[in-house]
Amino acid sequence: MNKGIIASIFAYAIWGFFPIYFHALSGVPAAQTTAHRIVWSFILISVVIMLRKEAVSFMRSLTWKITGIYFIAGSLLAINWGTYVWAVSIGRVVETSLGYFINPIVSVLLGVVFLREKLRRWQWVVVGLAFLGVVYLTFSYGQPPWISLTLAFSFGLYGLIKKIAPLGSLHGLVLETMTIFIPALAILLTAEMNGTGTFGHSTLFISVLLGLTGIVTVVPLLLFSVGAKNVPLTTIGILQYMTPTIQFFLGIFLFKEVFKPSHLYGFSAIWLALIIFSIESFIFYKKSFSQRQQDVIAA
Repeated sequence: MNKGIIASIFAYAIWGFFPIYFHALSGVPAAQTTAHRIVWSFILISVVIMLRKEAVSFMRSLTWKITGIYFIAGSLLAINWGTYVWAVSIGRVVETSLGYFINPIVSVLLGVVFLREKLRRWQWVVVGLAFLGVVYLTFSYGQPPWISLTLAFSFGLYGLIKKIAPLGSLHGLVLETMTIFIPALAILLTAEMNGTGTFGHSTLFISVLLGLTGIVTVVPLLLFSVGAKNVPLTTIGILQYMTPTIQFFLGIFLFKEVFKPSHLYGFSAIWLALIIFSIESFIFYKKSFSQRQQDVIAA
């Protein structure tokens, strides 16, 4: 097993067990926890950049346009992180898992809308099944699954921005967190001034967990960047379902969240869509790879 696959498995596994970590912080306001993630992540990734002696090259690459692009990316990331932390804190882990189950399908739709990509026949089937699943869950819950949709679309749009953004993954991450560092720090300072700050004012355990949010956030991102460079896209496409699957089972069996039979029908439609999506993608990329090899031989 190559290092890329191992790195990817660890990244998706860490993300999968995130609910346990952030559930332990459920007594902390979600805005503060999210702000700590941003602040500590920025500090940590900045240290990594400096240790790699890339600070100068990073600063030289900055322009107002690039900074603006990554401010949008950072804002979407903050929305995603904040929604996730809040959802876990109120016991909606199963809904967060749904968001990351449908995220790949949302990404496909965004590619069609913004990048004018063409959907293949079976991809239309996938989109249709996912849509039916979400509609069914809307009636089942009595309202659209806003948490799931917010997570799926914020991360899907974030991925879209990253696709067209010019910087590498490491430099991109430091710029994203840098553009939202000041607002995040302002949230923490305001909480300190009005006496509602948690860091250093709660138990040592909670303060340590808040201080480690940077490591918990950055480590899987770095592992994922290693995996993305060394693992075929089809393998990444399959491995990515580790995260919501782990979260789903944690929500059901560890946090004892309510999961009605009617919810299962909606989830099943989305799971079927993902199975078809994975198989179709694997076959398509396998054929494309074989065709490229034949073209090289013919040349």
